[in-house]
Parts: sequence; C-alpha cells; structure tokens
Amino acid sequence: MKYWGIAALVLVLALYFLGNVILPFVLGGAIAYVLDPLADRLERLGLSRAMSVAVIAIVATVIFVLLVLLIIPVLVQQTGSLFTFIGNSVEKTPEAVARLDEWLARNVPILAENNINVADQLRRAADVVQAKGGDLLNTILTSAMSLINVMVLLVVVPVVAVYLLYDWDNMTAKVDELLPRDHVSRIRQIARDIDRTLASFIRGQGLVCLILGIFYAVSLMAVGLQFGLIAGAVAGLLTFIPYVGALVGGALSIGLALFQFWGPLEVDGEMVRQGTDWFRIGMVAGIFALGQFLEGNFLTPKLVGSSVGLHPVWLIFALSVFGTMFGFVGMLVAVPVAACIGVIARHAVESYKDGRLYKGHTDQE
Repeated sequence: MKYWGIAALVLVLALYFLGNVILPFVLGGAIAYVLDPLADRLERLGLSRAMSVAVIAIVATVIFVLLVLLIIPVLVQQTGSLFTFIGNSVEKTPEAVARLDEWLARNVPILAENNINVADQLRRAADVVQAKGGDLLNTILTSAMSLINVMVLLVVVPVVAVYLLYDWDNMTAKVDELLPRDHVSRIRQIARDIDRTLASFIRGQGLVCLILGIFYAVSLMAVGLQFGLIAGAVAGLLTFIPYVGALVGGALSIGLALFQFWGPLEVDGEMVRQGTDWFRIGMVAGIFALGQFLEGNFLTPKLVGSSVGLHPVWLIFALSVFGTMFGFVGMLVAVPVAACIGVIARHAVESYKDGRLYKGHTDQE
C-alpha cells in the first residue's frame, strides 16, 4: 500500500508541476492506447507490427487532412457568425420583445415597481454579444493556441503516438515482468478490469460521440437550422459526459430554432399572420429525442456496455476536480484516473467483505 501511495503522489506532483510539458506525451499515449486493438487486429490479419502502424498512420493522416480542409473552416466560420446572429435575431423581433415585456409587467408587478424593462435588457445583452462575441472567440482561440502549441499538435503528438503504438506490446510485457511475484495475479486482475473499463468507456463512448455528432449535425442542417453543424458538434462532443451532451446540445439547438423560426410573417410591410414555424421547431426537438432514444437503446448498450461502472456523477466530479487542479491535462487524465479509482475501490470492497473485519469471528459460510 505504501508503494501505491508513493506512486499516486508522484503522479499528482507530475501533473501539477509538469502539466504543459507532459501534455504531448499524455495525448500520444491516449491515442496509442485507443488504436492498439486495431493494430493487434491488423497483425492477426497477417500484417507485421510496423506495417499495421504504418497503415493506421496513413489513414489517420488522410482523415485529419479532410477535417482541416472540409469541416474545421466551416465550424470556425459558423462559430464566428453565431454571436452576430443572436444579436440580430433579437433586434429583428422588437414586437415580440415588447410583448414579452408587457406580459412580464402585467404578471410580474415587481419588475414594473423597480423600473426593470426586460426589452431594454435584452437589447443591451444582444449588443454586448454582437460587439464582444468575436473578441471572445479570438481570445479563446488565442489562449488555446498558447496552451497547446500548433507544432506540438501537428508534430510531437503524432510522433509520440506512433512510437508508443509500435512498442505497446513490448512495454506492457516489460511492466508485467516488474510486478511483485507474490501479488502478480491480483495486480493482473485489477489491470484487466481497468483496461476493460477504459476500453468500454473511452473507445465505446468515443464512437458514440462520433456517431451522434454526425447524426445531429446532418439532421439539423437537413431541417434548415442555421449553425446546425456547430450545435451537432457541441452535442456530440459533450455526449462524452452522460446526459450533458443532449441537454446542452438540445437547449442550444432549440434556442437557435426559436430565434430562426419564431416571428411574424410580413406581406407588403403588414403582418398578416403569425409566422412561427412550429413544424421545424418540433423537428429540431424531435431530432434530439430520437438521438437520445438511439443512444440509450442501441448505441450505448452495444458499444459501451453495462459493465463500465463509471457513474455519471462520479465522472462529472472527476472532470471538475482534475480540470480545476491541473487544467487541460487534468481533464485528459480525469477519466482514466476515475476508472482506476473505481476499479480499485470495487476490489477493496471485495477484499473487505472477504476479511475478518467484515465477517467477524464467526464463520459465515
């Protein structure tokens, strides 16, 4: 127990003092871990380890180039335009804002008593979003690029991932040789459980995120929602945290649909009827309802499984704690560390129930 405590302390200190330095190695190791089963499968098909790694690297490079050329520019452009769209949408519907203010003044008297004008507040908020949204986006991108250098992402991380993927089996064998012989079977069992948990969650949940992200983005754009690609990407990415992706993505998409499809229809400058497109708003909500149905009944049971053992609250807590303490690197290692702690805790509970402290002095066979 003493040695495991020392190892945990070393890990915490390394993350705290060397977070930015070890970032490319953490990313490279994570990529190698995720791709190792694919390399093993290619080896079973008759390819050598070097050829398997080369094939994976070529395919990954092609996918990366396609993302850079086709998808990422559209995401950046739509994100930059989103702030202006929100501000302009409020300004284009002054009647609706005025009616909302009148309704609130009539039904919530405290607003009128304190001279609070909701319409003015919304207009001011729209002006701030429109004026500062672009600056905020640039600041976020600049900060991200200062934290994760472009050269690190494009050069160091792939190189580290390729080398680790090539030597992955040798490294695991060397580590196995160093295990204490008296506890080797127990440690191997814990390691297998951790690997099964990580594989089920990271690989399986990653594939679920990808499938749902594509489904949301394509479906939202198909119903004519502006910035549907952004909403789908956000929903797919946040699906990694259970329930959060659907809530945030759904709220964002429905909010955008209300901005876009809600409002009066004008003919010759006169409002002739209410032009709210309830069908498309309902379609947007239905897309997320269908996505949740597919995720809960097909994708997660098939790709992730029910034996992962990572409770959503425990996962969110780990992401929050490690992100606060160690920044971006902490968020990367939060899920593996949470999985390890969960598996070790389950084994500790089993050992406790088999021990004298739990059973007492009487034999409870």
